[in-house]
Amino acid sequence: MKEKFLMAGPVALHIADSGKGDKCVVLLHGYLESMYVWDDFTPLLTPSVRVITVDIPGHGISQILGEKHTMEMMADVLRDMLDALGIEKCTMVGHSMGGYVALAFCARHKERLDGVVLLSSTPNPDTEQKKENRQREIALVKAGKKEALARVAPEAGFAEQNRRRLQSYIADLTEQVYITEDEGIVALLNGMMERADQNQMLRECGVRQLFILGRKDGYIPAEVAEQIVASHPQAEVAWLAESGHMGFIEQSEACAEALLAFVTGKTETEENI
Repeated sequence: MKEKFLMAGPVALHIADSGKGDKCVVLLHGYLESMYVWDDFTPLLTPSVRVITVDIPGHGISQILGEKHTMEMMADVLRDMLDALGIEKCTMVGHSMGGYVALAFCARHKERLDGVVLLSSTPNPDTEQKKENRQREIALVKAGKKEALARVAPEAGFAEQNRRRLQSYIADLTEQVYITEDEGIVALLNGMMERADQNQMLRECGVRQLFILGRKDGYIPAEVAEQIVASHPQAEVAWLAESGHMGFIEQSEACAEALLAFVTGKTETEENI
């Protein structure tokens, strides 16, 4: 993976690109993460496909664009990134918040997609309770109390049974919270609160879809995930039986297998891994 900055339209974007492969996969990280979260996962894909990872503006070291980064704005930045790289089509894989960006991209630029993958993500908009939680996080960050997020968020992403084994990843994610710019956190929280309900769009868009879900996800409980799956019969589904919200780390090989099968068109309708 070769790291570089490029101009995606007017936006300075930090990316990494493996550069080789007939099929292209764009990996979009989640909230309080950066493109480095994929470092151990991308080698499982790169022998087969070209992989691009990107710091979503507001996180990592990509440019911050203002007080609110809407998912639609981020989607347009990614379109400009593909244009700058000369990539006509890709499969876009969004983890958690990255999934919200991938959905907005699908809604606005579906002609650029071979497929869209929601990895521990949801097409549902924020509930009122979730919006209130995000407002509290904004207040914490603005009050200089970001450490409250760092103490809780990274560990909560992993299934309890996996936390000791993956403690080094939790430590890395905790450090990522501290180095993420406060303004970027607030901008993306503001954008996530306003995101659209994308359920109807997914059912009608005609783009191939894969949901990869963790059976032990504390953020998207299994019963909620089951409801999402039931309302989207058009989507292919892979369940990670021993994963929480971070399935690409907790069960990296199984997650990569499901993703590559989808990209190459060999996925079963639904499978448990």
